[in-house]
Amino acid sequence: MNDLNGAPDRVRLLNSLLLLWLSGTALRFTILAVPPVIPLIHDEMNLSATQVGILTGLPSMLFAIAAVPGALLIARLGVRTALVLGIAVNAIGGALRGAVPDIFWLYAMTIAMGAGVAIMQVTLPPAVRLWLPHKIGLATAVYTNGLLVGEIAPVALTLPLVLPLVGTWQLGFAFWSVPVAIIAVLVLLFSPRSGTTNGSQARRRWWPDWNNSLIWRLGIMLGTINATYFATNAFIPDYLKSNGEAEWTSAALSALNIGQIPASLILLAVAGRLERAVWPYIVCALVCIATTGGIVFGSGIWIVAAAALQGFAAAAILVLVLALPPLLSPPDDVHRVTAAMFTISYSCAVIVPVISGLVWDLSGIPSMAFLPIALCGVLLIILAPAINHIPRVVH
Repeated sequence: MNDLNGAPDRVRLLNSLLLLWLSGTALRFTILAVPPVIPLIHDEMNLSATQVGILTGLPSMLFAIAAVPGALLIARLGVRTALVLGIAVNAIGGALRGAVPDIFWLYAMTIAMGAGVAIMQVTLPPAVRLWLPHKIGLATAVYTNGLLVGEIAPVALTLPLVLPLVGTWQLGFAFWSVPVAIIAVLVLLFSPRSGTTNGSQARRRWWPDWNNSLIWRLGIMLGTINATYFATNAFIPDYLKSNGEAEWTSAALSALNIGQIPASLILLAVAGRLERAVWPYIVCALVCIATTGGIVFGSGIWIVAAAALQGFAAAAILVLVLALPPLLSPPDDVHRVTAAMFTISYSCAVIVPVISGLVWDLSGIPSMAFLPIALCGVLLIILAPAINHIPRVVH
């Protein structure tokens, strides 16, 4: 490559990586604004534990339901337009969640927000393949890092900074939607134009190959981790409040999310050597089971440490699996393979917070909410050997 073309290529690389990182943060800003204020919503709207489970499970449900329609949008509109649309819907739905003091309005706007995020999630792997086809590993790691930052910021800053600044949890939701709206504008204006279409073949092929048994197994494996992560975020606040450890809520939620960062950095260096190794999944599953027990039976700083280790283990598996669609699929199939995996994984995840809430309500024992979370780790151990059969290309 000559010097004349080198500088524009570097600018394009940095521009694409920055937009992918920002889009990654937008995947979680609005969703993770909820856990820190669950006790406030719970008290103000007189919610049961089951209703809390429904509220926190709705985004996962939309991630499953809207994944395949997201693939259709990509096939018909192109990556760039679909990504901008997803970010915009995410921002609008997220901001309007607190506009009306009604649980069904809150549910409806959460559904809209979740649909936007679902479209984004399906769009980002094809964006990686189209914008940076020779740097898939780097690009995936970058947007995954953005996703993790998007998880950390709301849980770490909402209670100590945002609520004192804006005054209410309703305005807090609007606060975290503002940067998402800005990111939509930046992607619209500055994303590579080559990512606007997938070609005529992608326009014809958007329906996932549901006969691929490996995608099912991988989707369920990812689903156990999604369920563990979302359910733990959902029930830490009320559980700690119930057993007199409420002062550790912000620290525990922050640790759960900050603990993911070291895992993403380590996997950046060694993921290629672990693609077909079973042991990382077994080890991470055992860690998730043990740390769930640590959250339930620990106290004080030990709860925080257990949450951090659980975040680390969950993120390790997340990083390994997210790189698979753009790495293993032909360019025109990335969106439909991604849609299938997300549909399966979030279908698994959506039910666990609801089951956890039901178990709590029916038993009257707060700690029982974490039993389904621990069982997710057991299921991951059972399914882990499937990783040995990952093909080089998913047709």
